[in-house]
Amino acid sequence: MVQLGLVVAQYDKHGQVVEEMEESARQAAADHDADVVETVAVPGSYDTPLAADRLARRDDVDAVAVLGVIVEGDTAHDAVIADAAAQGLTDVALDRDTPVTLGIIGPGMSTAEAEARTHKGGSAVTSAIELATQLP
Repeated sequence: MVQLGLVVAQYDKHGQVVEEMEESARQAAADHDADVVETVAVPGSYDTPLAADRLARRDDVDAVAVLGVIVEGDTAHDAVIADAAAQGLTDVALDRDTPVTLGIIGPGMSTAEAEARTHKGGSAVTSAIELATQLP
């Protein structure tokens, strides 16, 4: 059974997108007989690499799935946040030799587009499980 860490960025000023992503993630874990051993809530997507790193260090975590949403704002700040989070999570995966999947949707999307992509939480978990089982 794959043991997962889950990082959930809480910043969602546009509604229930993150909650629905987390529900999708937990359902995907259950569907694949994986166990979410720890969930860490962080303020926003920018904060996810540190939490992912802490989980990836644990002996009881085979992979980490990271969830969040970055909706387009009035400035380019959303792109800056997305780039920093993606690079930070890539660094964690390589430094810890542990699969870390990017289930952060955005940037540059509207609220409606984000709401239509809540299934990406499940996709991030499925990818984490696949990587954990396929990589030696």
